[in-house]
Amino acid sequence: MRASAGAGGAPGVARPDRRTVLADAAIGVLADAGVRGLTHRAVDAAAGLPVGTTSAYLRTRQALLTALVRRLVELDQGELQALGERMAIRSADELVQGIRELMRHRLTGEGRRRSLARYACAVESVRDPELREILVPRENAGRAVVRTFLAEQGVADPDGRTATLLACIDGLVFDRLVGGGETGADELQGLVAAALRGAAAGC
Repeated sequence: MRASAGAGGAPGVARPDRRTVLADAAIGVLADAGVRGLTHRAVDAAAGLPVGTTSAYLRTRQALLTALVRRLVELDQGELQALGERMAIRSADELVQGIRELMRHRLTGEGRRRSLARYACAVESVRDPELREILVPRENAGRAVVRTFLAEQGVADPDGRTATLLACIDGLVFDRLVGGGETGADELQGLVAAALRGAAAGC
C-alpha cells in the first residue's frame, strides 16, 4: 500500500513523524547554538512549528536530549551501514579511501552539523548514564567490513584493532572539526598500517 502525501509532501512519500521532525530540528539547534541554546522554544522555531509543540511531545529537557541522541545514533548507523554495504575493501589503500569518504561525510554539510551535535552530546553523557548507554558504539556494515578485512590479513584481535582504528578516526574528525585543516593521506595510511600490525601506534 502506498503512503499518501501529507500536507506539503510529495505523492507516495511518507512524512516523518512529529518526534523525528523535532529530533532533527534539535540536532540542528545543538549544532548551531550549543547546549545552552538547546531549548524547547528554539526547537519549535527550527522545526517551523507553533510554540509549545516540542514541550507537548518531549516535556522535559532530558526527554529532548534523549530523543536527539537516539536520532543521532539512528542517522549515524544508517550512514555507516550504507557506507559498509557499498565498500569492498581488498587492500590497505581501499581502506584508506573508505576512511577518507567517512571523514568527508562527517566534516561537511549536514554531516558536520551532526558531528558538532554528537560531540556536544558525548560531553553531556559523561554525567548522564542514559545518554552514555545510547551512544555506545553498535554493530553496522561499516564496522563489520573493517573487521573482516583486518581478520583476513591475519591481524591478531581484529575486534580490538577495529575498535582502536575507529576511535582514532573519531579523534581525527574531532581534531579537524575544532581546528580545521585537511587530513593527509599519510596520516590515514599510518593509522591503517598500525591496525594491520595489530599495534596501537598512530593514535
